[in-house]
Amino acid sequence: MNDSYEGKNGKVKVMYVRSEDSADNKPKKPSRRPNNARGDTDRSHRRDDKRGDNKFSRRDERGAGKSSGRNPSRSGSSSLRDNDSEGGNYSPWKTISRPGDEPLKEHDGITGKSQIDPEQLRRQRLEETRIYGENACQAMFKNRPEAIVRAWFLQEVTPRFREALKWMAANRKAYHVVEEEEMVKAARTDHHGGVCFLIKKRVGHDAQTYLKDAPTKDCVLALEDVGNPHNVGAIMRSCAHFGVKGVISPDSSVLESGAAVRTAEGGAEYIQGIDADNFAQTLEQFKQAGYTLVTTSSHKGSVPLAKAQLPEKMVLILGQEKDGLSDSTLKQGDMSIYIGGTGHIESLNVSVASGVLLAEWWRQHHG
Repeated sequence: MNDSYEGKNGKVKVMYVRSEDSADNKPKKPSRRPNNARGDTDRSHRRDDKRGDNKFSRRDERGAGKSSGRNPSRSGSSSLRDNDSEGGNYSPWKTISRPGDEPLKEHDGITGKSQIDPEQLRRQRLEETRIYGENACQAMFKNRPEAIVRAWFLQEVTPRFREALKWMAANRKAYHVVEEEEMVKAARTDHHGGVCFLIKKRVGHDAQTYLKDAPTKDCVLALEDVGNPHNVGAIMRSCAHFGVKGVISPDSSVLESGAAVRTAEGGAEYIQGIDADNFAQTLEQFKQAGYTLVTTSSHKGSVPLAKAQLPEKMVLILGQEKDGLSDSTLKQGDMSIYIGGTGHIESLNVSVASGVLLAEWWRQHHG
């Protein structure tokens, strides 16, 4: 059947003819198409198996000279038709999109999910820690801003962190101004003080590294089995106040915990951890370098602090409140002192005792 005829005005009109072969051999596919101004929304769009028999192709061939260069949109759709058709199976009304059942590939645009190596993530978490508290974070930013990875702020503290915010923006460090609920999640505590930093941990020195640059007058603190972060934080605060830079601990990472850093109120930035995998051996290294090992005990033979002449270079060794220092550590010491008092209680809190002892060392050698 002829698929075209001329109207009264001489223009060519197109009549779409159903192909019996294609209707029998091809399944119907629902397609979404826009309403056409010609009113052909009810027409069925069928295709022959061969591209050369496609009625749309025939129409395009006739009107190629007229449409070329005058209607960019029609030229663009014709181009898409040529690229996408396979054996003539193309409808100009078909919406070109990703099939709904096609699986998304990893890293396929913004909809893909990136895969992180679990081992790499584990190492990264071991290298990072969260600190919080206004004074602690201000001191940290002042001393080593390059260690900041990410930051969270409550709106009310941002005026006091104006310089930090400017620096982080200029250095492409991520920060977030958040509500209370999100801040608690970020800091993992209610005692966040309105700010939290995710930072790179400092690496603890070994004894030899610390001793290379040790001053002539130097007091180093050694903590045996002192792990409570609030006690450790209070001790670091006293150390910073009285000029103690080195703290020996079997696990120097306790000095980097969020609770310890917050309790230190900025003092943690002035303290260097000294790793002591073997506590007795590390003490011996300091002894060989000219330090006097001073233990704290109320046992017989100890000297009251008020009568003691503390050495210029000493390692002050503190133990946990409950049991104090181990017997082996007491034997390793060169002198033993105690803090006199009423005797109504057995001992002082370890952080309080450290403050009293360090104050006396400072008075004797720097006061």
